Amino acid sequence: MPGIIINGPAGRMEARYSHSKMPNAPLALILHPAPDRGGSMNHRIPYSIYQAMVARGFSTLRFNFRGVGESQGVYDKGEGELSDAAAALDWMQALNPNAPYVWVAGFAFGSWIGMQLLMRRPEIKGFIAVSPPANEIDFSFLAPCPQSGLIIQGERDNIIPEPAVQKVVERLNTQKGIKVDYRVIPNANHFYNDQVDVMIEHIHEYMNMRGVGQTVGMPKMIEAPVEEKKARKKAA
Repeated sequence: MPGIIINGPAGRMEARYSHSKMPNAPLALILHPAPDRGGSMNHRIPYSIYQAMVARGFSTLRFNFRGVGESQGVYDKGEGELSDAAAALDWMQALNPNAPYVWVAGFAFGSWIGMQLLMRRPEIKGFIAVSPPANEIDFSFLAPCPQSGLIIQGERDNIIPEPAVQKVVERLNTQKGIKVDYRVIPNANHFYNDQVDVMIEHIHEYMNMRGVGQTVGMPKMIEAPVEEKKARKKAA
């Protein structure tokens, strides 16, 4: 897939874009993990989410934040990267003026940027946040959270502990009219080693349930929730 260049607030932004064959397709913006920790649009988790959204018929964009790859500028600890994400969404919407809605998805740092963008852009109708950095960042800005969405977390993440993410989910689910579907993947670490396919199946299962994009069927890889497995073991 050929690369494209988007004019961003700090200069050129390196990106990859897949245009849907569906007329007036929805849009998906995929955001990568922290630039100062080696994150890029080619990281396997955002890349896998990108492929999943393409499979669902979304016109889908992933890009490198400022200072990453061929993107100009320097890392700005989140403020500039939020501007980058807004510029990327502007570019995609200009190309697809009849798109009915937008979804945003991100991993770690990218999920934080995506949730901030969600608060500012009413055309975003859903979100996917994989391992949001709840132990490092205060997510109280999601008050009120404008849309329901999916949060995925690894049970054995030693970088972003699962209990910190659970607290964010609990606060969000107290908000009227908002439902956050929280999926904890058993035995998964921060990088979802050997579990990326399971993570993607959770995404497809959730989006099939929401009726978003084209329905995608996948082989059943999702393990029973941790609590359910414990109950089965006890019963045996």
